[in-house]
Amino acid sequence: MALTLGFPTPQDQRAFLSPAVSRPDSPAMAFVPVRVFRWVMGSLRRRIVVAITGASGTAIGVRVLALLREIEDVEIHLVVSKAGMITLRHECGLTPRDIRAMADVVHPSADIGASIASGSFPVHAMLVVPCSIKTMSAVATGYTDDLVTRAADVCLKEGRPLLLMVRETPLHLGHLRSMVAVTEAGAIIAPPVPAFYPQPKSIDDLIDHTARRALSRVGLWELAPAPWEGDLAGPK
Repeated sequence: MALTLGFPTPQDQRAFLSPAVSRPDSPAMAFVPVRVFRWVMGSLRRRIVVAITGASGTAIGVRVLALLREIEDVEIHLVVSKAGMITLRHECGLTPRDIRAMADVVHPSADIGASIASGSFPVHAMLVVPCSIKTMSAVATGYTDDLVTRAADVCLKEGRPLLLMVRETPLHLGHLRSMVAVTEAGAIIAPPVPAFYPQPKSIDDLIDHTARRALSRVGLWELAPAPWEGDLAGPK
């Protein structure tokens, strides 16, 4: 097996990911550079960053976290803004300890030196659920004054999926222009528009469907809602 000083070749990647060598205690790992070993172990889990900001709709963010916890190979990184924590407490009755228990790694919103603030730290996707107008506008202009906006900016510059669930209505021209700017930069604008065609029976059904649509949009298809089968039951 030829090891290079750069990023592992496809042949090296396939070899390292084989069961025989992908364990830290494997004799074969004695010949694996530490940097390559970290790449191997990191590639076995999908890192998903979830940010909750101060907009209304924090229950959707909580549902996103709950769904991600059902997937074994997902590592959840959570960052909640100060306003987001206030809204979580008001709308969901959750304490900081409650919400932190739903993630694998929790980052303070002021920690601009966190791992997710660097493009060298690979993540699968980031979702800001819900996303305030302030946060969206900051991301649209590259104004990264906290970890939420910095992590989002990193996703854009590295070409990684970034979904902003912007929760505001009605929208004035400045809001719409910010949406255009952040979309042109590569973000996905996904307002929490309720879907009624699945015939939801409760608010929980609406929240679940919205959360699942967002997760499937960033590539987590195993969490997608039931697909529409094209069967419209009209009046008899």
